[in-house]
Amino acid sequence: MEGPSDPFMFLAWVVVISASGVVAPGPLFATVVARGLDDPRAGLKISMGHAIIEAPLILTIFLGLMAFLQDENVLAGIGLIGGAFLLYSGISMLRPQDDCAPKEDSKHGSLVSGIVLTAANPYFLLWWATVGAALVGLAAAFGWWMIPLFAAVHLACDFGYLGFVSYSINRGRGLLKGKWLRALYAASGIFLILFASYFLYGSLDTFLL
Repeated sequence: MEGPSDPFMFLAWVVVISASGVVAPGPLFATVVARGLDDPRAGLKISMGHAIIEAPLILTIFLGLMAFLQDENVLAGIGLIGGAFLLYSGISMLRPQDDCAPKEDSKHGSLVSGIVLTAANPYFLLWWATVGAALVGLAAAFGWWMIPLFAAVHLACDFGYLGFVSYSINRGRGLLKGKWLRALYAASGIFLILFASYFLYGSLDTFLL
């Protein structure tokens, strides 16, 4: 994989590639939508949890300690844990919601969700074991000083987009009343359950082969 030789062009390239992954629907996005209804900063908190896992992972790749992410059994085990967490989260969102009652999402709830949904997502790890590893390799070719810049630019895409989503959802909450608000919770829950089923099926299929 070849990239731009100019460092600024490379960082612009990182933005494009990172953004294409950030805006794709996934468990993090569904959770940001659901939690953003009650907390406009949920996207930033979830992004922080995501960064707690992602930043050390980038360093791990840079240091060459990536073999464990290429083991199918390791990814399958992570998928089982992630699938179970997503299933629990999805079912929780399908429960009747009291529009007026304060939610149990403490200041740490979204942060923990970001950590768990990131660490237990085998496809996130697979992306870093392939595309992400290639990007880190290109960054390292400029010198060690490019690694923190690469990480900062990549993480900024997460914070910017997910922060915008939760803020927008929260600001528009006033337009979602009664059945519409419950429908959005239910849609987010169903979305997470579908991802959970996909994770669990893929993981069990690996172990049973």
